[in-house]
Amino acid sequence: MKTPQVALCALLVWGLPAVAFAQSPTPIPKMEFEAVIKQAVEKNPTIARAATTIQRAETLLQQSKAVIRPLVTSSIQNSTLDSARGFSGGTTQPQNQFSITASASMPILNASRWAQVAQSRDQVDVTVAAAAETRQQMLTAAAQSYLAVIAARRQVEVGERALESARAHLDYASKRFEGGAGSRLNQVRASQVVSQETARLETLRLILRTAQEALGVVIAADGPIDAGADPVFDMTGAFDDNAWRAARPDLITRATLQRAAERVVHDSWRDWIPVATASFDPAYVTPAGIFSPPGTYRFTLSATQVLYEGGQRKILETQRRITLDQAKIELSQAEIEARSEVRLAQESVRALERTLESARRSAEETAEVLRITTTAFEVGATTNLEVIDAQRSDLDARTSAELAEGALRRARLELLVALGRFK
Repeated sequence: MKTPQVALCALLVWGLPAVAFAQSPTPIPKMEFEAVIKQAVEKNPTIARAATTIQRAETLLQQSKAVIRPLVTSSIQNSTLDSARGFSGGTTQPQNQFSITASASMPILNASRWAQVAQSRDQVDVTVAAAAETRQQMLTAAAQSYLAVIAARRQVEVGERALESARAHLDYASKRFEGGAGSRLNQVRASQVVSQETARLETLRLILRTAQEALGVVIAADGPIDAGADPVFDMTGAFDDNAWRAARPDLITRATLQRAAERVVHDSWRDWIPVATASFDPAYVTPAGIFSPPGTYRFTLSATQVLYEGGQRKILETQRRITLDQAKIELSQAEIEARSEVRLAQESVRALERTLESARRSAEETAEVLRITTTAFEVGATTNLEVIDAQRSDLDARTSAELAEGALRRARLELLVALGRFK
């Protein structure tokens, strides 16, 4: 026997599902393509992290400059003894003595340190180029996510139209069966198609929601984002080889790395130059002693030359040349891959334009076949199987057309990325 509490819980859970669980879906905000790209630049953490890398490189540049600038220090000291020191009536060390000393020094010859300033400046250029490459990658990811939402939404629209058509056919088959003109088999077949299209539509809607969530993540939004209108990619302009090579961020980054490595190798001779330093050290003492005048200074010039260090500098120079060789190889490989990407992207756009034209023509033809087959079925000239087959062909053709259109949009984006125009 159920207790009153159990009965009440059962009533709340099973008797009132619409009240307890029904919730209106939260509307998903929609953003246009330009707004998505702008927000990706402003809020994507990866782009922000690249900006901090530039700041770090600039800080290291300032640090390398600070090393070759003058260094000035000062010191204040007060000494108290138990009694003054002296002989023959003179005081050599007063009981209480106050002194101020200072020191100013700077390298007057340090070729290695000076070279590091230019090398640090090269590293700033490298981080700037790498940040531009990261920015393009994030913008490309945002654009691809935007296009994925559009493609998924189009598939949902196709699925909705297919389900609507299947329901209309089921309704007609049911009316014929109830009127004695049709068969139960035709009704069940039509109902089976409705069930299949319903399940397929739910899968497509889940794919759409997944794409919307991915778009929200890439632009750092607090929730899924729906795509607006189709973006228009500017495909005008000549495909000049030198122009696109100079515009690609990845090639710019690798070329900058090569130039930085070349400078390091070129500056290797500076490691053999002596290091010279000048320093000026004034001092003031009061009260003065016999052997310590109240005001003194010392000016010092010093030079250091390493005569033997076990071949370390030669090893370092070899390592620098290896780094340069690797940078050259990476740039050459990147250029080969870039040229292949451009050729493939151009061919993909041309092929997919032809594919889309054929897919659209096929969709128009299958739609006409479906209309003819449905009309013939209504007058008894065809069977239910032929109608279902025509519906399936129409769905496949429209799906293929939408897929071809989405693939063409992605191919145009990839061509712009390969040419360095999307950044």
